[in-house]
This record gives sequence, structure tokens and C-alpha cells, in this order.
Amino acid sequence: MQIHDNSSANSKPFNLPTFASMRFSELGLTDAILEAIDHMGFEKATPIQEMAIPHILEGRDLIACAQTGTGKTAAFILPILHKISGKEDTSINTLIVVPTRELAMQIDQEIQGLSYFLSVSSLALYGGGSGRDWDDQRAQLTEGVDILVATPGKLISHIAQGYVDFSQLKHLVLDEADKMLDMGFSDDILRIIAELPKQRQTLMFSATMPNKIRELAKRIMVEPAEVALSISKPAAGVTQRVALTYDNQKIPMITHLLKEREDYTSIIIFTSSKSRVSEIVHALRKSGFKSYGFSSNLEQDQREELIRGFRSRRIRILVATDVMSRGIDIKEINMVINFDTPFDAEDYVHRVGRTARANTKGEAVTLVNEKDMRKMAEIERLIESEVPRIPLPEELGPAPEWVLAPKQGKKRPFKKKRKPFRNDAK
Repeated sequence: MQIHDNSSANSKPFNLPTFASMRFSELGLTDAILEAIDHMGFEKATPIQEMAIPHILEGRDLIACAQTGTGKTAAFILPILHKISGKEDTSINTLIVVPTRELAMQIDQEIQGLSYFLSVSSLALYGGGSGRDWDDQRAQLTEGVDILVATPGKLISHIAQGYVDFSQLKHLVLDEADKMLDMGFSDDILRIIAELPKQRQTLMFSATMPNKIRELAKRIMVEPAEVALSISKPAAGVTQRVALTYDNQKIPMITHLLKEREDYTSIIIFTSSKSRVSEIVHALRKSGFKSYGFSSNLEQDQREELIRGFRSRRIRILVATDVMSRGIDIKEINMVINFDTPFDAEDYVHRVGRTARANTKGEAVTLVNEKDMRKMAEIERLIESEVPRIPLPEELGPAPEWVLAPKQGKKRPFKKKRKPFRNDAK
């Protein structure tokens, strides 16, 4: 792991001697924050916290590269809370922009936990609410709030009404910046930034560091420091496996995995298609496994209820799209099953990263059909290791052989209409 400081052209990376050994009390945070951290059961900082917090306390702009599950949210919340502790006015001090409503809710909850002994207010703005929610949000924005967490579209809607005052803003945080750019929020981000004071501290957190992130940083940041963890690799606590399967073997294979892991209380099954979610749920329920589907098709209150049920272990099996792979902090998820191989190798890391969080153990199994073998090979190149293969149960028949088909050209072949699942499990 390295830390980079880009304050000058001659800056060079240097190694920090030790990580995850520094106590929060050594980072110069206020007693009230340390008390909240202690109340939540934490003593030592994670590597990204140890690297990022000093730069933020110094007032430096910062680019931080760290994936989900590394403690990055607290890495920017803690020093910001330290800096605004004792703030007396009600102006917006900090704006945190995020790609999804789930991440906005999670960050707002974490702010509330870490500011338990402080007089700091926060508000989460995201789509999917009712007209009454809008009125409540407008009232809070008019009265003033210390920290605002928002998705781009919802924030712009409020800005357009003319009552959002950023004149006293001191901190801008872009979290999951790479995801926001992938989702097409680049113009929205620039529009939001145009409303902010030029004199501010800007913090950008991203799981990856493509050129478009660096180009954005050049436009909105001033001589940023840069810190980076070793990225794009699942946590060491994740036991990864691949099962080569034909499509009609996938549901039977999942039911086999579930039967062998009756002691698991928290399991996520990921699929890349919203339309697949309900089909998988139906097939699993037909096999006797009570499960629920989670996708962007649901209303906000339905999604929140599912998250609460899953977090409290009232729901054991959740079938979800990649909307759950980033930004939803649910601890001690026993297992992740990839029904299909993610389109993007980085998404594999985020899916698998749902388990084995905070130094716990977890298991991840990816079902790979003939068409997805090349995608799996790209994932293995990204994480720099081969994921062990596991055999199918004999009753499911032979599995496909591992063969990498030649890459397709730009012209896509005609796709036949997809057929519903056949559950061939006996």
C-alpha cells in the first residue's frame, strides 16, 4: 500500500510503515468524536482512515482510491465532524454527493452514529419519495443543515427552486466518483459544483482511478494529495469459488448450495438483469427457499423495508441487481452468489465485497456459463489470481468445459427471446 502526494511535479510515492495499527486517539480528533467511536466499538483506524484523515484535517484537497468495505466513509466523515464541531450557525457546511439513494441513506446513518455526542445535523436527499417528503426536505434546507448528503438529480431539483444556500459551504465530498461518472452524472456534478464557492476543500473517493476521474479532478481540485489502497481485490476473508454451469443448471446449483449451508443467516444472490430478479425468486420459492427480490423497480419504502428485514436477519435470502453491490453497509453477510458473471470486472469486486467485511469471513460463488468464461478470465486478471473451480453435484449432470471463445467484434449476433427458467432439480 502506498500514499502519494501530488502537490508538486517532483512528488514521489512513499510507503507508510504500518497500517491498521494507529489508534483513533492518535489522529488528533476531538474527545466527543473519540467517545462516539469508542461507543461504536472501534479502537484502531483502517488503512484508508489512517492515510486520509491527516490530509483532510490539514485542509488539503484529496483524491482517495479505496473500495467498498475499507472504512472510507468514516475516513471523510470523522475529520469533517472534527472541523465543524462547535459550529453555531445553521448554514450548509458540507455537501456529500453520491450515486445512489442507498448510499445516501447509509452515509446519513453513519453521520448520525459518529456525531452522537455532537450538535451536528444532517439530511439525506434522494429520489423515490412522496410530495410530503419533498416538503419536509425543503423545510429542512430552508432552516439549514450542517451536512447534506444527496444524489445529483434530487439535489439539482431542489437547487432549481432557489432555496438551497451554499454560500457558506466549506467541504465537498464526491463519494463513489467512478460510479457516478459511469452512470452519466458528469454534467450534473459540474452543474452542482458551479453553485458552490470556489474556496472550499474538495474530497474525491473512488474505487478505481480511470483517466476520467483524473480529468475531473483537474477541473475541480487544487493540488490534491492522493492516497491509494491496493484496489480491485476482494478482501482476504472471502473464500471465492467458481462453478461452471449450463443455464438450466444454475437454479439447481443454487438450491444445492443453500441446502448445504442451512446455518447461513444472510445470503445475497446477484444478477445483472432486473427482469431476472423475479424469475430467480419464483424458482427459489418453488424449491422451498423463501427469498425476496431487490431492484430499482421497487418503490423507495419497499426497498427500505427489504434492507431493514435483511439487516435484522428476518430475511435470509435476497436476490438483487448491482444496485446493492455498492453503498449498502450490512455486516456479516455469510455468502454472495453471482447468478451470472458481472459485465464489468470491477463489479465483481463490489459484489463479492458485500461479504467478509470488517475482518469477518465470507463465501462467494460465481456461476459461469459458456458465454461468460471470458468475463471470468478478465476478472481473474484484474484480481491477479485464479478462482478455484468446484464440481457440480452428480445429479446435475456434466458441467461445461472451461474454453475461452474468441472475442466478439463490435457487431452483436441476433439474440433469441429469452426463455423462463426450468427448475430441473428433483
